[in-house]
Amino acid sequence: MKSASVLAIGLSLITATGKAHDTWVQTNTQLVRTGDGVFIDLMLGNHGNDHRDYKLAGKIGLEGLKLTVHGPAQQSHDLLSQLVDTGYALKEGFWTTRYRTSDPGLYLVEQTLNKIVTHGKPIRAVKSAKTFFVAATHLDKVPHEHPGFDRVLGHPLEIVPEANPVTPMGPDTPIRIKVLFHGQPLAKARVSFIPRGTTLSEGFDETYERRTNENGRCAFTPKEGNYYLVIVHHEAAEEQSEEYEATHYAATLTVLVPDLCPCCGE
Repeated sequence: MKSASVLAIGLSLITATGKAHDTWVQTNTQLVRTGDGVFIDLMLGNHGNDHRDYKLAGKIGLEGLKLTVHGPAQQSHDLLSQLVDTGYALKEGFWTTRYRTSDPGLYLVEQTLNKIVTHGKPIRAVKSAKTFFVAATHLDKVPHEHPGFDRVLGHPLEIVPEANPVTPMGPDTPIRIKVLFHGQPLAKARVSFIPRGTTLSEGFDETYERRTNENGRCAFTPKEGNYYLVIVHHEAAEEQSEEYEATHYAATLTVLVPDLCPCCGE
């Protein structure tokens, strides 16, 4: 494994229209035995169809980026220096690492980025990403209750689950979230719930998209097992400085929906 400073490459996140690629984190499983390992991937993409797809678009540079896992015993571990490059070329593939669990309970993976990028004009890109997984002592007796899923981390734009996204979870179990902007509920925000491999319809997709209510809340009910990329954007043209002309915020949450609920097997 190489250090992040050696592996850091130039960032090219902004398209000619000023919109940025999104980042997200995902795991190979949502449930492991305590003491077992989980692969954590750091992705860059979601650039097509007005930022509503689940496709990779290069590999993010690590400069200015933070990647942390928060465990159930309030411990936190920096993952950035452990990342492995899966690609041959600088912008091919993605980053990944393996994290070994130590305690039973809910784990939260957090990624953040706050950086000025230039592609046509300088833009401040502020990004956050989350995903969750659970370590259980016995996989055939997984508890329903795992506190910490609704923890607010203080990201400028943040997706906060209002129902546990791991246990229970499965088809027909709603993904309930709240969107916060600088700690306050963000109303009328467009939230996309994108299944991997699905192309959303043009405009506003009534099947896979929602608008947050006055309390910043919305919900989506998956109908099948898959990875679901939950995305919200907020553009602040008025947030300028001598270094950048606007600020673009993005927040993502990745939910791995199993075909069978890990708690009840149904």
